[in-house]
Amino acid sequence: MTTKLISVDFEVFGVVQGVFFRKYTEKEAKKLNLKGYCLNTERGTVQGTIQGELQKVNMMKNWLQNTGSPSSRIEKAEFNNEKEIKMPSFNDFSIRR
Repeated sequence: MTTKLISVDFEVFGVVQGVFFRKYTEKEAKKLNLKGYCLNTERGTVQGTIQGELQKVNMMKNWLQNTGSPSSRIEKAEFNNEKEIKMPSFNDFSIRR
């Protein structure tokens, strides 16, 4: 049986810039063996894409909504364009500038 792979875009709102949010997001994604990226936006949010096994993506979504970096204050996290994929389109998880 093959594991279902999904891709989902995310955007996290609140105090998420200047608090190492991207660094902790990268660390958590790598721990869960997820692929994708995250970046700061001009609107003061962090957005990106996560790809991987459904269960692990769901764990990451929960982390983005409720945990984040120690100094962050998450107001909300939005998830869009969730779809099943055959293979990840990223080699690893990275921070983009």
